Amino acid sequence: MNLSLSETQQALKTTAREFLEKEYPWGKVVEAHESDAGFFPETWRQLKDLGWLGLPFPEAYNGADGNFMDLAVLLEEIGRSLLPSPFTSTVLLCGLPILQFGTDEQRAEHLPKIVEGERIMAMALTEASSRFEATGIELQATQDGNDYILDGTKLFVRDANVADYLLVFARTTAPTQAREGITAFLVDARSSGIAVKKLKSVAMDRQCEVTFRQVRVPATQVLGQPDQGWSIAEWTLQRATLAECLELVGVMQKALDTSIEYAKSRVQFGRPIGSFQGIQFKIADMVTDLDGARLMTHYALWKLMEGQDATDDIARAKVWTSDASRRVLREAHQIHGGVGFIKEHFLHLYFRRVKTGELMYGSSDTHRRQLAASILD
Repeated sequence: MNLSLSETQQALKTTAREFLEKEYPWGKVVEAHESDAGFFPETWRQLKDLGWLGLPFPEAYNGADGNFMDLAVLLEEIGRSLLPSPFTSTVLLCGLPILQFGTDEQRAEHLPKIVEGERIMAMALTEASSRFEATGIELQATQDGNDYILDGTKLFVRDANVADYLLVFARTTAPTQAREGITAFLVDARSSGIAVKKLKSVAMDRQCEVTFRQVRVPATQVLGQPDQGWSIAEWTLQRATLAECLELVGVMQKALDTSIEYAKSRVQFGRPIGSFQGIQFKIADMVTDLDGARLMTHYALWKLMEGQDATDDIARAKVWTSDASRRVLREAHQIHGGVGFIKEHFLHLYFRRVKTGELMYGSSDTHRRQLAASILD
């Protein structure tokens, strides 16, 4: 097992960090988050010009023919900079499932447009229960001739406010088990009967409520097979969970880098505060938490890319990363003292991001239950 970056991936990491640090200082990040769209349209053009939008897609769709490890490099840097954009929603949560499960026509319709920055997409999975499980899917899709009619509400849909298309999971038949009778649809977000409302989020991360009222969707827009959509959701959630862990690793890295710099430069009692054991132990704990999160996440990613069952490894990574990111931000705040708690300092943005990351794609307790069930079965 080799978890080191290739020469190309290291170059991508360096380029990404230099670009994000130069183009998106924290003041601009806040400005983007507080805008109506939640990100700048120019950002999307920049990501397209950099080739990031096409990174994991084959050359046949104008992509760069990369893989998930290439995406991982970017996701960590995106987390480190808190870049506001629908990159993860479009490329990972929708583009990759279309590549994996879509028909030739669906791939030809969506993937080149994603690569060229002409299409933004969002995944609509969770509902009122906020559970990332099959039991949480209640939105109904009733077949009517060659169409399906969608009725219901999705909640916590990231980037739905700017999406051109939605990947929607709905119930198409009455199931004998929760996993059965779920179908995935590619839905034009401008369809009659769709209403989108932005929700207030502690991280200002563009979560939305999406209401479907008699929304007609052609049967040709079913992704995969009817009534078998939950397997697509599980496939996507595994990758989404790893992506969230990778972004949180980037958040922790930024908190650590900033804390080390502050500990070296802040002087108290005639000495840098980094010379005091209390601060040194906090830094050591932060490094331990960060390295653990990165290694567990990359190990789960490696197993996934090798075609091995990584279900338990992904759960372990999410448990550790969710809890570790909270600890790292707590220590960062304490090292910075009072200045770290004021709104004029950027550290509060990273604390907000960690709080939503703890819950996204299942809380640490959700993944603990899954892991325990697997171990004790």
